[in-house]
Amino acid sequence: MKNKFMSGFLSGLAGALFIFTIVLTIYVTQVEGRDSKSPEANVASEQNNGTAKATEVKETSSDEVMQKINKLETLIDKFYMEKVDDSKLADGIYKGLLASLGDPYSCYYTADEYKALMESTGGVYCGIGATVTQNVTTGIITIVKPFLNGPAHAAGILPGDIVYKVNGEEVTGKDLTEVVSKIKGEEGTKAEITIVREGETKPMEFSIPRKTVEVPTIEYEMLDNKIGYIAVSEFDEVTAEQFRKAVNDLEKQGEKGLVIDIRNNPGGLLDTVCDMLDRMLPKGLIVYTEDKYGKREEKFSDAKEEFNKPLAVLINGNSASASEIFAGAIQDYKRGTIVGTTSFGKGIVQSIIPLSDGTAIKVTVSKYFTPNGKNIHKIGIKPDVTVDLKEKLKKEVVIKKEEDNQLQKAIQVIKDQIKK
Repeated sequence: MKNKFMSGFLSGLAGALFIFTIVLTIYVTQVEGRDSKSPEANVASEQNNGTAKATEVKETSSDEVMQKINKLETLIDKFYMEKVDDSKLADGIYKGLLASLGDPYSCYYTADEYKALMESTGGVYCGIGATVTQNVTTGIITIVKPFLNGPAHAAGILPGDIVYKVNGEEVTGKDLTEVVSKIKGEEGTKAEITIVREGETKPMEFSIPRKTVEVPTIEYEMLDNKIGYIAVSEFDEVTAEQFRKAVNDLEKQGEKGLVIDIRNNPGGLLDTVCDMLDRMLPKGLIVYTEDKYGKREEKFSDAKEEFNKPLAVLINGNSASASEIFAGAIQDYKRGTIVGTTSFGKGIVQSIIPLSDGTAIKVTVSKYFTPNGKNIHKIGIKPDVTVDLKEKLKKEVVIKKEEDNQLQKAIQVIKDQIKK
């Protein structure tokens, strides 16, 4: 086993592609053979001798790490009584390396986990049909919403259920994407989920069949008084086009105002949310990112499709990442009224780096800022109008619109604006 784990990792890393993400993918650059004029090369050329010495120390430290790994492998070979699965041992080394950063958003993906991650961006996958969220502080994973008529909903999974185990393995504190990849699988197989539910004295066991699930990223309708309503569950590849069609259709129906509901939306693709904001905003900056080198990347709207009617955007504590980019831009431009409760507070960007063996790593690489220069990490977007959802509704899978007090407040905001 000696040397093969770390050497395999390093050789895989050499063939990586950078795919910058907010939650998933933004764009790709080649890691090998960088242009000498790249920002990374410029930074390297400006390093002084002191920095070069620090690099030498780092290389020596890496040698020490390799020696210790070799020693540990020898001891495992000699003394561990059970049969060793080399691939799992290697994965453990890689996962431990990323976990040592102490960043809940940085992690290592096996080939299967990375494949599942990429599949989820397309809006179609094979799983149990539910969205989940994770408390960054406690690591607890919670069901946000089982999709209506999906396998999880049919099995009796409810919003607020805590995911304790997946296939017999405790998952609290594990990377959320890794856990989701374990829930997903081939159609016809079953995911064994152990749930902790408020009011129940013992964990509840569910055996849920996996089915092909098409994520309902956009739902829309015309409400009373010609007020349009669009619910966005995720920002996937298919969402921007669906959003445009929804807005245009409601316009044709004669809408007088619009409510966009991004409650419980965990985020998604940066390009998607920027495309959607380009449909709503005047000409100007949508969002920008800054990395540790001070490099700034900006996204702009061109005002060709600016939305000029009364607008309200619904958010809550599960509205994260790309959802916060959406709400933050609308708020900064005063293009609409943000209604609900303070959002999740994820204002950082991750990079997915695929490796040559089909695995990948995810690392935090930059912060993002709203058009007015606000970074909302661990702060969130504060609504213009604060309304907490009634307690009795928080466990409901489907909330009737006439009973949804947050939605009704947003509708009232639109009505008041129409009257002006």
